[in-house]
Amino acid sequence: LSSLFGGRLAEELVFGAEYVTTGAANDIERATEIARNMVTKWGLSERMGPLAYGEDQEEVMLGKAAGNGMSDDTASAIDKEIRSVIDRNYSRAKRILQESMDKLHMMAEALMKYETIDRKQIDSIMSGHEPGPPSDWEDHHGHGDDGSGTAIRPSSGKQPSPGGGNVGGDKVPGPAS
Repeated sequence: LSSLFGGRLAEELVFGAEYVTTGAANDIERATEIARNMVTKWGLSERMGPLAYGEDQEEVMLGKAAGNGMSDDTASAIDKEIRSVIDRNYSRAKRILQESMDKLHMMAEALMKYETIDRKQIDSIMSGHEPGPPSDWEDHHGHGDDGSGTAIRPSSGKQPSPGGGNVGGDKVPGPAS
């Protein structure tokens, strides 16, 4: 659940709250749905106990408990518990990112350079090492990354721009300083 807040929090920590994009909207919806299910369907809330609340998850959202026999107090308690689950996981994700800013920046640099990163690169970053190119990365001669910064992905032919700039026709900002 905490991982769903990673993208939004990374934007906030690196660029500031005023520059957070709407890109995380789906992640927030998914996190809210998971938290709601934890509380109302799966019995994973100590406060609410191992009970299922409501026939339809929409009935339990934001106090909309009309017609299901649930009291306003119960609906309010569910809303508060969902909020608590979200807040706890949001804080956890923020703490993890703040403690791992070096890895966050290393991952962002790899994404700027290669456009995508694979599991091997993520494992490298998480162990504190600079990632190499993705396994399917080739330079203009077809021999892999030669360190010259002229590598291209064969599938797209796009030229990477490690310091920001034009990547595949889209203007991309450089890493935050």
